[in-house]
Amino acid sequence: MDSNIIYCQICSFQPMEIYVDDEAKLTLHGLVQHYIKLKEEEKNRKLNDLLDALDFNQVVIFVKSVSRAAELDRLLIECNFPSICIHSGMSQEERLKRYRGFKEGHTRILVATDLVGRGIDIERVNIVINYDMPDSADTYLHMV
Repeated sequence: MDSNIIYCQICSFQPMEIYVDDEAKLTLHGLVQHYIKLKEEEKNRKLNDLLDALDFNQVVIFVKSVSRAAELDRLLIECNFPSICIHSGMSQEERLKRYRGFKEGHTRILVATDLVGRGIDIERVNIVINYDMPDSADTYLHMV
């Protein structure tokens, strides 16, 4: 038996088929997605360039770790992009306070881990940047 078939059988204990009758249903209305493949050392410069060039109301930037969120937040502030950071290393009270401030428009840039990805719904956010790609498609879908 072909090793690819064996691998598929091992990985699909409960396979499921999904039929979509209209491809338009696969994307959120009005969602436009772009990607740029970059080396790690190119990310900060490209982010800076994007924030300079893009016309945005508010932007959420997702990163993969608490330390990365704090580091990127610091860098953005140093580059004159006032931002706020939310991650699991903060108390729930502090996270909610910062979230409310962002939602009320006090800051235009939010740096966050995937902790914020689920359940975030802020009308003014018109740009989402995955600075680090999420580990799963499900997580990605909640972030966009």
